[in-house]
Amino acid sequence: MRPLEGQTAVVTGASRGIGRAICLRLADGGANIAGIDVAMDSLEETGRLIREKGVQFKALQADVSKLDQFQDAVNAAAEAFGSVDILVNNAGITRDNLLVRMPPEEWDSVIAINLTGVFNGIKAAARIMSKQRSGRIINIASTVGISGNAGQANYSASKAGVIGLTKTAARELARRNVTVNAVAPGFIVTPMTDKMTEEAQQASLQRVPLGRFGQPEDVAGVVFFLAGPDAGYLTGEVIPVDGGLVM
Repeated sequence: MRPLEGQTAVVTGASRGIGRAICLRLADGGANIAGIDVAMDSLEETGRLIREKGVQFKALQADVSKLDQFQDAVNAAAEAFGSVDILVNNAGITRDNLLVRMPPEEWDSVIAINLTGVFNGIKAAARIMSKQRSGRIINIASTVGISGNAGQANYSASKAGVIGLTKTAARELARRNVTVNAVAPGFIVTPMTDKMTEEAQQASLQRVPLGRFGQPEDVAGVVFFLAGPDAGYLTGEVIPVDGGLVM
């Protein structure tokens, strides 16, 4: 079964990691994919994998921290496929440092991509979805937005902001039949976690009750559920995908 047949999903940060896994899972469900990223070479590889699944893919280059670029990309997706039914705000960066040592530019860059980028995406997609009177917006938050994490004041603050933004947007857009939910990954094997030292990885693993790191596909499966017909009565929710880390 392909429950997303004929729908259009816009996914940011689509060139690798969790973003690519989300694109592939939504494509399995029949959705056409518009992938947004700044890394066009890697984005084209995502497109190749998606087209093998028999759906369409459009690569769109945009800096999500710039509203005009994000709006142009969403408009291009709508023009190419006829609608925008699903938006996944996944793009994110880290610039880790202790708070007292963190220069303003490290704070600003993370907030710009991780939080302002989500605001821009909701704003851009909501215009189209409100006219359609249907849509699913799924924001990728993080467990550190719930618990905090030493050395990640900027990242934790940005993801906590995503959670608050998700709940507010859910309230505002519900009357237009647009749901807004968030997924909060814990320790997921991605290029970001690859930067951790072996010692840091082992220390993190000891905090996970299931005793293993998650895979991008674990996150993609929950996104797929939120985008599909079985999640029509969920909005304003934050779903941790973390092996029990913050239960």
